[in-house]
Amino acid sequence: MNYLRNILVASLVAAMPAAALADTVDTPWRIHVGAHVVDPSSGTGKLAGMHASVDSSTRPTVSIEYMLDDAWSVEALAAVPFRHDVSLDGRKAVTAKQLPPVLGMNYHFLAGQVVSPFVGVGINYTHFYDAKGKGALDGTSVDLKDSWGIAWHAGVDIALDARWMFTADVRYIDIDSRVKAGGVHVGTANIDPWVYGVSVGYRF
Repeated sequence: MNYLRNILVASLVAAMPAAALADTVDTPWRIHVGAHVVDPSSGTGKLAGMHASVDSSTRPTVSIEYMLDDAWSVEALAAVPFRHDVSLDGRKAVTAKQLPPVLGMNYHFLAGQVVSPFVGVGINYTHFYDAKGKGALDGTSVDLKDSWGIAWHAGVDIALDARWMFTADVRYIDIDSRVKAGGVHVGTANIDPWVYGVSVGYRF
């Protein structure tokens, strides 16, 4: 009987989902390290009467998440500065860097399960800097104003064990920047990117 009981107990333990193991870690903190692609809208608008487009950029990212309860969390996302080329009528005219930190709240469906989708919303502040004119604008001072906007968020956490997880997510961020060239306002860039990312998370 003891032999059969031991086999049964061992089988049940082996069958325990990673979610059950995750519940044994009593900590509200999570850190995620990964990479995200900022993919601006193809219809960025017009600058100085010309069609403007902004290319995509991929950089390492890190986020800190604090679980308020089993389902709700507060998250702050940061990244290495993204670099973008701005083209006017298909010709590169400006290069610029930007930092787009996001602070938001997420709601985790199926909290405590192996696979837990989530949705969220937050506030984005995008700081543009080191803008430089290229091509026809080479040597011209270029200024992109910083932007505040709403950031929508959705993704899925996949528990790997009690502490580790894999996360895939997507954000849509409202980013609009007033642009000056040579001190003259030439229009507003409606960047509005989709941001795609993957990361590895750790409960600590």
